[in-house]
Amino acid sequence: MTENRNTVCTVHGSSRLLLDQIADKWSVLILSLLCGNPLRFNEIKRRIDGITQKALAEALRRLERNGMVLRRVIPISPVAVEYSVTPLGHTLKEPFGALCTWALEHEHEVEQARRSFDQRATGSAPQLAGERAMKAVAD
Repeated sequence: MTENRNTVCTVHGSSRLLLDQIADKWSVLILSLLCGNPLRFNEIKRRIDGITQKALAEALRRLERNGMVLRRVIPISPVAVEYSVTPLGHTLKEPFGALCTWALEHEHEVEQARRSFDQRATGSAPQLAGERAMKAVAD
């Protein structure tokens, strides 16, 4: 049993398929956002930078199908749809929160690693947006 848990990300079974559906970039952001409170479609779209209407609709449908999100039609004129996290979806709040915390705590280290990699790959140090702006002002 322990061996199975240690290799869950490498197996080609239902666990892998589920991970593919709930751990993609949009699903993590959507679930993290909805753990706070239920939101309507357009509010979710406004709060997640870069997501298209199609990508959001597909991700919400996938999350609903997997039991992570509940879709509720609000009978007003015009009809509105609200999304909320199910109890099963709330079980992901802690691991997703840990992932977000890790990203915040290590973003500078990751950025430094990217710069080092890019420098080795291209043979020159890449300029960050702020460095380019400073150079433009100096010129």
